[in-house]
Amino acid sequence: MTSDPYTVDVPLRWSDMDAYGHVNNVQFLRLLEDARVTGFEQWFGQDRASKQALLDEGVLVARHEIEYIAPLTFRHAPIEVEMWCTKIGGAGFDLGYDVRDPEGVGVGHYARAETGLVVYDFPNARPRRIRPDERAILEDHAGEPVPFRWRSR
Repeated sequence: MTSDPYTVDVPLRWSDMDAYGHVNNVQFLRLLEDARVTGFEQWFGQDRASKQALLDEGVLVARHEIEYIAPLTFRHAPIEVEMWCTKIGGAGFDLGYDVRDPEGVGVGHYARAETGLVVYDFPNARPRRIRPDERAILEDHAGEPVPFRWRSR
């Protein structure tokens, strides 16, 4: 990896739990989204005067892939999501994630995932090219491909 992965603690919600007492598999997408929104605010900024705010301009999810490793039972402590950029293209990029226990909470590793994103020009209803400043930020957070088990076969 170019740098250590970005990490963010994401709280669990009571409504994330399924009938078995585990965080429901579809709720993992919300955990990733929460991490992504927080990360993008820190990576790209919120102040349009100094940096373009990628979330304000437009970014769409094109693909998700999740590999579940262990059940995550509901608790009041947050979950830690590590996030890094695995691929940068002309108009899109991929983010990798690891969903783990934060230090001091446990040693669980619950999922790894990847999201394909496209930067989007909403007024013109089409993808747009990644700008040089955005590419530089993504390169600062670049890392290895997500080590999905199916890739090691």
